[in-house]
Amino acid sequence: MTAKPEVYHRTLKLMGNRFQLSATGSSEEWAQDCIEAGIIEIRRIEKKLTTYSEESETALINKNAGIKPVVISKETFELIERSKKISRVTQGAFDITYGSVDKSLWNFDTHLNKLPDPATAKEMTRLINYRNIMMNRTDYSVMLNEKGMRIGFGGFGKGYAAERAKMIMKAKGVESGIVNASGDMTTWGLQPNGKPWTIGIADPNLKERVFSYMNITDMAVATSGNYEKFIVVGGKKYSHTINPKTGLPIRGIKSVTIISTNAEIADALTTPVMIMGVSAGLDMVNQMHDVEAIIINDEDLMYVSNNIRLN
Repeated sequence: MTAKPEVYHRTLKLMGNRFQLSATGSSEEWAQDCIEAGIIEIRRIEKKLTTYSEESETALINKNAGIKPVVISKETFELIERSKKISRVTQGAFDITYGSVDKSLWNFDTHLNKLPDPATAKEMTRLINYRNIMMNRTDYSVMLNEKGMRIGFGGFGKGYAAERAKMIMKAKGVESGIVNASGDMTTWGLQPNGKPWTIGIADPNLKERVFSYMNITDMAVATSGNYEKFIVVGGKKYSHTINPKTGLPIRGIKSVTIISTNAEIADALTTPVMIMGVSAGLDMVNQMHDVEAIIINDEDLMYVSNNIRLN
């Protein structure tokens, strides 16, 4: 008699975030082997993209900013290409050269009790410009045009890694599962009871609490909110999300959830929608194929894109 399928999990820290990989299978040993393959893939991507290692492709590009092009892998090259497309679509609200903002201006891991003056903040943004990433497909080389420029994959690296882990697990025969990259998740297949996966949307006022549920399968969900990292200055709450055009933290939106067929896309779009604001953000999402959004503003009002159905 074949054992009844169950969902097996593994939770660990990867890419500086809490990842949980889940696989459905009738054998725990087999499911955990498949999960391990997904973890190995995430670690491989982390090694390429991290800014915490001098050896990563990201570090090599940043080190040679304004000096010379760096030949990188086709994989990282195409990630940067896709990031530039998203920058164009979002009119620069998404920009992987955000790493150029000096950490002395914004470090949400320490206690900040005042905002920099707008002129200083604006000056810090002068190196943020995705158009200054020069790319040569002939040899897969990349160069940042100006000294001091830095790229970082924090805006969508987790989503990309989640998609890759899902691909590896599916290739090993996992018919149903979830990869949850600290709230950015991708799902496939059905639960053992034959029902879609149920995803909870976090309440931005109390992140342990769920304010709504969605039933999804073969979909990805990513959420960005000011409940993760923020500062309070003069009684006002400011998100850790910095507007690349002003260098100042955004206000007005508590959280953005993006639903898409791909975790990389979902992850990449949460921040620009927060920066663009409710009206412009929803307008952009409503023009996109297979992308939906849920936005909660500072007054706790919820706005949704055209095809959202919440439980």
